[in-house]
Amino acid sequence: MLDLADQLHLWAEEGRDFAVATVVSVGGSAPRGPGAALAVDSHGTVIGSVSGGCVEGAVYDLCVEALQDGRTVLERFGYSDEDAFAVGLTCGGVIEVLVTPVRADAEVFKAALSAAARGEAAAVARVIRGPVELLGRAILVHADGSYEGGLAGPRPADRDDLPALDRAAVAEARAMLDTGRTGTVEVSEGGSSCPGGVTLFVETRVEPPRMIVFGAVDFAAALVRAGKFLGYHVTVCDARPVFATRLRFPEADDIVVDWPHRYLRSTGTDGRTVLCVLTHDAKFDIPLLETALRLPVAFVGAMGSRRTHQDRDRRLREVGLTDGELARLRSPIGLDLGARTPEETALSIAAEIVAARRGGTGVPLTGSGTPIHRDLDGKQAGTTEEAA
Repeated sequence: MLDLADQLHLWAEEGRDFAVATVVSVGGSAPRGPGAALAVDSHGTVIGSVSGGCVEGAVYDLCVEALQDGRTVLERFGYSDEDAFAVGLTCGGVIEVLVTPVRADAEVFKAALSAAARGEAAAVARVIRGPVELLGRAILVHADGSYEGGLAGPRPADRDDLPALDRAAVAEARAMLDTGRTGTVEVSEGGSSCPGGVTLFVETRVEPPRMIVFGAVDFAAALVRAGKFLGYHVTVCDARPVFATRLRFPEADDIVVDWPHRYLRSTGTDGRTVLCVLTHDAKFDIPLLETALRLPVAFVGAMGSRRTHQDRDRRLREVGLTDGELARLRSPIGLDLGARTPEETALSIAAEIVAARRGGTGVPLTGSGTPIHRDLDGKQAGTTEEAA
């Protein structure tokens, strides 16, 4: 649901009822992962996708039914051996989809969509298995641990104690929010390890990961656009004010005029941050990469020829970087696409970033037998043969 927060928030503000179908679990090879959503409003308008086209028609019908009868349902879709044209995932995977009707006065959902649309970190926990009267109930958990709504049902206004089931749900949702994970978890009134509870689908929305592009060169403008397309918060940093301007980088979220290594030491990064060094100038690169390769970030890549890379490697060793630290450097940056133009080069860099993030090999899928889809840990989730 939070996958479509911006548009759904507008629908809620306009007073529209809608039903939202959310992928809550995936098995085998499936086009989209948990959290992918499709929504239908009371006028029949549809947005989003749960499968890339395989089961969209059936899910649309379920959303229309949910708007009519107000029932939350959990539906399973998979490949049919008896009839390849039956409703199902012809790629060979299995997905479970939670279809939830959302009325215009559904406060907890409105609050969740509003928070997500504002860019605030939030988690929504919804019951997908358990007593029928709890199915679809939701609780919204904020980063500070505060919550809205509840799973255990209404309670008197003068009660400020949190029911045991809600307390367990808040704890699990907040833990998943801290790491930006989306998935299922089992909880009960006696704690997550006790039997007889419910299964929650916890959907998180966190601030977008950062991409910092060092070097306000012509390739950087194209990479900024690619980074925005991939959902990054993109910063351009260069020590030369004549190049680091809003006019040259209108799509960047931030433009910083500072020495790259000094800015990197002062700004916030985390395990999702991507650092792209496009300056290919030793006076900028060496102190910057000395800092970057010792940070726990997701990706560090540097532009330059193979000769530049060899010189850079020598200089970095001279300032004390170890073999392990240097092994993290992707240089020359990008996959071998034969790129020439700034746009092609940006595509090459973006492709390597995606491959590093998702555990891809970068080789053509045609004839390779390599996995098409992987789980969040980069493990196989369906090979080309399975998807045939």
